Amino acid sequence: MKKPVVDYRAFRLSKINDPQFSHLKLLLGWVVYFILFVLTENLIPAEDCTPMHCMLDDIIPFCEVFVIPYVGWYLLIICSLGYFLLYDIDGFRNLQKFIILTQLIAMAIYILFPSRQDLRPAEFPRDNVLTSLVGLIYSVDTNTGVCPSLHVAYSIGIASAWLKEKAASLPFKVFIVFCAVIISLSTAFIKQHSVVDIFAAIIMCIFVEAIVYGKSYWLKKFKKK
Repeated sequence: MKKPVVDYRAFRLSKINDPQFSHLKLLLGWVVYFILFVLTENLIPAEDCTPMHCMLDDIIPFCEVFVIPYVGWYLLIICSLGYFLLYDIDGFRNLQKFIILTQLIAMAIYILFPSRQDLRPAEFPRDNVLTSLVGLIYSVDTNTGVCPSLHVAYSIGIASAWLKEKAASLPFKVFIVFCAVIISLSTAFIKQHSVVDIFAAIIMCIFVEAIVYGKSYWLKKFKKK
C-alpha cells in the first residue's frame, strides 16, 4: 500500500504552522464558504434575483436518475481531497486554491448579481426513491444563488487536478473526466441549474485555472505533444 507523504498522526493544532502541516489551513476555506452559503441563501430574497434560463433548459427533461451523480459529487470531493492530502501535498494545495477562488468569485457574483432558476417541476412525474431524494435536495438548497454553478466548478477543478497527477493512470483520469461531465450534466437534468449556470462555471474555471496553474501550463503540454 502506498505510504502517505505526511504522518498526520503527529498533528496537533499547535503545529498548524509547521511546514509539514501548514497546508491544512487551506481547509478553512470550507468554513468561510459554508458561512457565506448560509448568508446568501437566507438573506437574498428570491424576488430580487434574476432568473437564469436559455432554450436548452426547455429541451432537457427532468430525469431523477441524474440525482445519483449529483449526490456522488460529494464523494468525489471527499475522496479527491483525501488522496491529495495523503499522497500529493502540492496537488492538494493547488486543488484547494482552485476551490477557494471559485468559491470567492461565485459568492461575490451571488451577492452583486443575485440569480435564481425557476425550472423545478411543480410536481414530480414519478414517485420513487430518487424523486424523494431530489425533493430533499430542493428543500435544503434554495433555487437562488445559482450562476455560476459551484457543482460544475468543483467538478472541473477536481478533474484538472487529477489530469496533472503523475501517479494516476490514464484510464482513471478518463474516469474522473467522465464523472466531472456527468455531474455537470446532472445539475441540468434534475433542474438544479440552468445550462447558463454551467457555461458560466466553465468560463470562471478557465480564469481560475490560469491563476492557480499559470496560463501557460496547458500551452506547454500541447507544445510538447
